[in-house]
Amino acid sequence: MANLPSCSSFLLSSFIVAFLISYISPSALAHKGKTVSSPMLTEKLGINRTIKVDGNGNGEFKTIQAAIDSIPEHNSNWIIVHLRKGLYREKVHIPESKPYIFLRGNGRGRTGIVWSESSTDNVASATFRVEAHDVIAFGISFQNEAPTGVAYTSQNQSVAAYVSADKVAFYHCSFYSTHNTLFDQKGRHYYDNCYIQGSIDFIFGRARTIFHEAEIFVVDDKRLKIQGSITAHNRENADELNGYIFIKGRVYGIGEVYLGRAKGPYSRVIFSETYLSKTIVPEGWTNWSHEGSTEHLVHAEYNCHGPGALTKGRAPWSLQLTKEEVEPFLSIDYIDGKNWLPVWL
Repeated sequence: MANLPSCSSFLLSSFIVAFLISYISPSALAHKGKTVSSPMLTEKLGINRTIKVDGNGNGEFKTIQAAIDSIPEHNSNWIIVHLRKGLYREKVHIPESKPYIFLRGNGRGRTGIVWSESSTDNVASATFRVEAHDVIAFGISFQNEAPTGVAYTSQNQSVAAYVSADKVAFYHCSFYSTHNTLFDQKGRHYYDNCYIQGSIDFIFGRARTIFHEAEIFVVDDKRLKIQGSITAHNRENADELNGYIFIKGRVYGIGEVYLGRAKGPYSRVIFSETYLSKTIVPEGWTNWSHEGSTEHLVHAEYNCHGPGALTKGRAPWSLQLTKEEVEPFLSIDYIDGKNWLPVWL
């Protein structure tokens, strides 16, 4: 455990739990007889160039950022940046001019990127920033270990990953912070079998995203009385195709939160066939920060189960969808995935 980050005891214990879970299968994801592995992704993408990164000096570069900086501007061929096992304590930025990068770790319990920063600017605080189209990450943990600050102040913004580009996918990755963990801002995204941990608005932005079999862990925030939400999605009008779609997976943790809160009049979040523990409050959803009408909000569930999935007491404007209503959102076509994803399940 010598490579684990120095952080608060709770975040450390959470990191260890995820480490042990990930260690069971560090290089592949099994789904009902199907397996997504990094070699499969490499084959599907036709990659034949690899840059090795090793903090101990056994690669071409010791830091991830140095490896990314070495890639030519406006690269048009997929390149693997292979992160050997270990903890990389650095901020990593994939700029708009560096597309077609496959960032491959050795498993989210073995390869991690960690930084500690709070800021008045969510983007500035981010440990990992993706602003280039066509980027894939596999088997990596992303963490912002900044201590939880004072509620409603700039010191609360400590993003683990900022994703603001089209056609970005994460397979078997994990994201750790407390407030504003995953800034899923814009573009079409796919998260498969990822672990996401936080307390307040810890998946937020305005992207068009499918989260397949996500494991969501709620961290108790004792500063507030149930004002934390898993999601805070922003959608401003009916013409926007964006929304967060959670398919299967499970939600559990410590304390109580809402499934989501609206950050725009057309906010769209759907939890489908997901296990919801009692950490989800009976109301399920909140519009406490949205002063407008709830008429166009799509805060919805379909066939969820568990003690947090009871429909009694749900917010009156929230929705329980039928199979016919939810089907368009459960298809990979919702994010046009057949046109850009190498593998989906």
